Amino acid sequence: MVKAIFFDVLGTIVDWNRGLSGGFDRAFAKSGKDIAASTLATAWYRTYRARLASSAGAIQAQEHLAESLAQVLADADLEAPAGSREQELLLACWQRFPAWPDSVPGLRALRREYVIASCTDLPTAPMTWLAKHAGLPWDLVLGSDLLDGRAHDGSLFLKAAATLDLLPSEVMYASAHNADLAAARAVGLKTAFFARPKEFGPEQRNDLAPRDSWDIVAFDLLDLARYMESAVY
Repeated sequence: MVKAIFFDVLGTIVDWNRGLSGGFDRAFAKSGKDIAASTLATAWYRTYRARLASSAGAIQAQEHLAESLAQVLADADLEAPAGSREQELLLACWQRFPAWPDSVPGLRALRREYVIASCTDLPTAPMTWLAKHAGLPWDLVLGSDLLDGRAHDGSLFLKAAATLDLLPSEVMYASAHNADLAAARAVGLKTAFFARPKEFGPEQRNDLAPRDSWDIVAFDLLDLARYMESAVY
């Protein structure tokens, strides 16, 4: 029986695209530059996540964040108008992403019966400040730095389950990303999918639908809460 539900956060619980796009708009508001904020946001997100995925050993997330921003600004020829103040503003956005409208009420509903925790490849500190800003009612914030595991090979999920003295079969992983769920299922967790079709803006092509027969396929977090109120897993 499921006793805890772990969640992916970026894209699944919070809208990083809107948060970063707004940050780029504010950072360049006085520069006179005509920027494509959503394109820059997506480029930064993908560059950053690629750097994290390829890291060996301890993950220096903040270092990767700054380096990936510098790369995106250079590629867009925006290094000159983006001074230290503008870059600090942009880096701070990662702790202030807005939650999707259903996220907080859905999490509150699930928390009445289950332990709920964020469980991602990102460190504890930014995930904690992000939760504070967005009002995410986690019971726990399980960062990759504390668990010393990765999502892609399932080690992150196994160590998170062990932290709560739970078997993998007693944990469900919820994500808007099929790859996350495949890794969670491979190590014995239950799985729940709901799409976030606007995560990458109007050009999104991936994760618009489930790619496998996950344990639950919901419409959003509130729908997942309705499933879990009466289901036995």
